[in-house]
Amino acid sequence: MASQDIRVASLKQPVDVAEYLMRRLREVGVEAMHGVPGDFNLVALDYIKDAGISWVGNCNELNAAYAADGYARIKGISALVTTFGVGELSAVNGVAGAYSEFVPIVHLVGVPSTISQKNGMLLHHTLGNGDFHVFENMSRNISCYVADLTDPSTIAERIDHAIQQCYVQSRPVYIGLPTDMVQKKIEGDRLNTPIDLSSPENDPEKEDYVVNVILKSLEAAKNPVILVDACAIRHRALEETHALIEKSGIPCFVAPMGKSAINETLPTYGGVYAGDGSNDGVRERVEKSDLVLSIGAIKSDFNTAGFTYQISQLNTIDFHSDYVRVRYSEYPNIRMHGVLRKVTERMGKLNIQSGPTPANVTPKYGDSQVIEQAWFWPRLGQWLQEHDIIVTETGTANFGIWETRFPAHVTAIAQVLWGSIGYATGSAQGAALAAKQMGEKGQKRRTILVTGDGSFQLTAQEVSTMIRNKLNPIIFVICNDGYTIERYIHGMEAEYNDVQEWKYKDLIPTFGAKEGEYKTYQVYTRKEVDDLFADENFCAAPYIQFVELYMPKEDAPQALKLTAAASARNNAKQ
Repeated sequence: MASQDIRVASLKQPVDVAEYLMRRLREVGVEAMHGVPGDFNLVALDYIKDAGISWVGNCNELNAAYAADGYARIKGISALVTTFGVGELSAVNGVAGAYSEFVPIVHLVGVPSTISQKNGMLLHHTLGNGDFHVFENMSRNISCYVADLTDPSTIAERIDHAIQQCYVQSRPVYIGLPTDMVQKKIEGDRLNTPIDLSSPENDPEKEDYVVNVILKSLEAAKNPVILVDACAIRHRALEETHALIEKSGIPCFVAPMGKSAINETLPTYGGVYAGDGSNDGVRERVEKSDLVLSIGAIKSDFNTAGFTYQISQLNTIDFHSDYVRVRYSEYPNIRMHGVLRKVTERMGKLNIQSGPTPANVTPKYGDSQVIEQAWFWPRLGQWLQEHDIIVTETGTANFGIWETRFPAHVTAIAQVLWGSIGYATGSAQGAALAAKQMGEKGQKRRTILVTGDGSFQLTAQEVSTMIRNKLNPIIFVICNDGYTIERYIHGMEAEYNDVQEWKYKDLIPTFGAKEGEYKTYQVYTRKEVDDLFADENFCAAPYIQFVELYMPKEDAPQALKLTAAASARNNAKQ
């Protein structure tokens, strides 16, 4: 008997490698596989359906990566499949964005057989130099773990570790699956034990010490505030955060990347803090506070309106996924989850000064019917419903949403840190699919996309994928003649910030939507916006709907203008 046969005969429950991988993905909540087929991944794709995972079928790998990002933000984790070289490199930008913004994606790459690699064969999709690890090495810096599935004796363990690291670190992992490993037999007995997705517990003694230090600061504070940011979402600390907010009664605020992290209907919610770009009354309240509990902060330029934060570290306690910092004292390997729970449990009565109360009140502009940014975003907030998913694109939408107060349980998706234009359309496809799959279990949610005309042109093909998968997003394309955010950074009248005018709404039938299964609109005035928002059929989102929303070319949210000016100054520094 050959050594391979002996090894297989010793397995308790032999399963194919691809079956093992797909079953593990389904176990952790992946119900859809985004990606594009290629000859090095085709056989592996045959295992998707039997694992209870649906095949999405994106128009290109970049869009697939964006979509996997959006899906993960709703479902908690996602999977992306590409082929060696040409496919995986097309997805790199989207995966890098997920790494930057702490989004867990399992990136599965079909690679040439181990024999081909060993012999250095001159295969298609290679650089022709015999190096089969060059693309994998490119992905190492945008992955928290890389797994080469080349040894059957360790494949199951490596798959489990990859998925576990993806979830716990909330970042992409890379799995390279050679074609000759897809159907190799490995031990399936491990499938009877779920992957442990729990995070390591803090050392109790160290945790208690940090909690006591924080409680002393809290008890001494006269006017504390809570500021919540993106990593509270990405590292699944919202339950602990809400418990602290509700028990303490401390005024709470969000950074732009933390938008929707907390319930904006709470009486203690004060709005968005972003330095100079803050909501009315927020900057004064936050910056005059004598203690800021900062939960999951990411202090990037766009998240701080051009680094205009004015919060002293002497008045700040930072909570993160792997450390806590009290003023200038840092406590490594202390996760925020346990600390937040104990602080909430043990806190006594606090000194609280109330904060500002934000409102979705649209500014008055007399009889003007022009749809201006300052008017639209608060108006959008009045129309949103509980449990909506709102996806906004880099540009005016990303900054305008700061002025929108959400109903309870709304989820906001935006790529504020990475800021790749075109992201939102692909992301909306993934988010809408995740919402549909969750809706099949009883939770109905609308997905709403607001994107600019320039950004939409980069990834418009994903509307085709939405139609193919029978998704019902409401898509607003802001028609304002090009890249407004770039105009404010540099080149207000420059031709490189212009885009070709498309007949946007005509793309819906062009991409294959059948008559009676979609609706399109062109909206030029405020009255038309109001009429649209009052339309019960439109609000019910029974099928895909597409809105051309016309706004002035040089109009932009105030926060965007401030941030763009700061960006221009930074770009000009010698």
